[in-house]
Amino acid sequence: MSPIHGIPSIPMSPPPTEHADPYVPGHGDLRYAVRRYDLDLTYKVAGNHLTGRAVLLTTMREAAKLVELDLSSSLRVTGLSAVGAKVQRWSHRTGRVSIRFAADVAAGSIVTITLAYQGNPRPMRGPDGLAGWEELTDGVIVASQPHGAPSWYPCNDRPSDKATYRISVACDPAYTVVANGRLTARRKAGRLTQWTYVQDEPMAPYLATVQIGMYEVREQGRPEDSAGVACRVVGPPRLRAALDAAFADQPRMMMTFAGLFGPYPFAGYTAVITDEDLEIPLESQTISTFGTNFVNRTWESQRLIAHELAHQWFGNCVTVGQWSDIWLHEGFACYAEWLWAEAAGVATVPEEVAQHWRRLAAKPQDLVIGAPGAKDMFDDRVYKRGALTLHALRCDVGDEAFFRILREWVERYRYASASTADFEALAARVAGRRLTALFDVWLRETAVPTLPVPASSLN
Repeated sequence: MSPIHGIPSIPMSPPPTEHADPYVPGHGDLRYAVRRYDLDLTYKVAGNHLTGRAVLLTTMREAAKLVELDLSSSLRVTGLSAVGAKVQRWSHRTGRVSIRFAADVAAGSIVTITLAYQGNPRPMRGPDGLAGWEELTDGVIVASQPHGAPSWYPCNDRPSDKATYRISVACDPAYTVVANGRLTARRKAGRLTQWTYVQDEPMAPYLATVQIGMYEVREQGRPEDSAGVACRVVGPPRLRAALDAAFADQPRMMMTFAGLFGPYPFAGYTAVITDEDLEIPLESQTISTFGTNFVNRTWESQRLIAHELAHQWFGNCVTVGQWSDIWLHEGFACYAEWLWAEAAGVATVPEEVAQHWRRLAAKPQDLVIGAPGAKDMFDDRVYKRGALTLHALRCDVGDEAFFRILREWVERYRYASASTADFEALAARVAGRRLTALFDVWLRETAVPTLPVPASSLN
């Protein structure tokens, strides 16, 4: 276990009144914040058995005698200890590890909690379906959005609780292991190979991932051809030529988005392609994961490659504090698809806007995307109407102010959490006037507003 050091100050969002997040009830604890996770894992692919040791460096946000961690009941805690507070007793029931201290621990106190655990990890069910650690035919995919992080490690599972990570995984040497951040070590550990990754930039628990498979790693050209960012593709060797073709534009996407949104916020970017089909791709911090069904040059696949990359700015670097603001992730990534379509010569942004506005207007108009509810947080209308909200803003304030808003959004809330109210305030400040009416009709009413067009075209 490496020593814990170099911990940054993590911004904390104000607590809501009832749950840590009502969209994911029973997850998260507002009484403390995790500043760093150190995870040492051993995984046996045959039998899907995980053994883990997790060290959580935490800070008390308020005086408390009891704190709770999230950990799936498919895993069994075999030991627990703490430094900085005396543990009176602990229990692990229904996905929560409850830790009672011998006395109140003062606000601001630093407590290091160590847990040993093991078991057979599996996806966890939530209001929107299953998420988390999932066996593939030969390997593992971890896709935790929004509630699956506790399927494989103990955490404070709320999106506003960002921390730095060290993730070490020992596995059969035939397999490649990919996790968030920088690969800092790869060494023999008995009959296994141990892979160690460090994520220096704060990350929400649901964005932590481990991908395991019979993969090879391929670098995509020179970093200077992708805005100084090392881009790579990880996938089955049998698909080498197809992967090279399907993901050929990823460096150009990186250059385009860095020019529009500001510098890429992490050290590198990896696309992992599993050796089987997946229903949808999904981004994690510094990593996006795709199935073999997306390994092609169709626009449907190319737009999703752009979509997941854009999430590195909108969703990973800047993360919602509450899931009700999910349009700040999905609407922004969807609008990035349209920006890439224009840059790639597929379609102009106005053409994309008109097409998706027509489709949206034909769907039921019974969803408030500024608060869609847990079951509808990933409804396609949140994505498309969120993107149209951004285009309406662009039409209202003009291109210069609009892209300044996006760049300042990323810079101001870099590695932190933010809300719709924060975005509205920033947009108003850059525009030099209130924009409440615009956001009201797009975010807080059910009826689809009229097609947004630039103000200059109305003259």
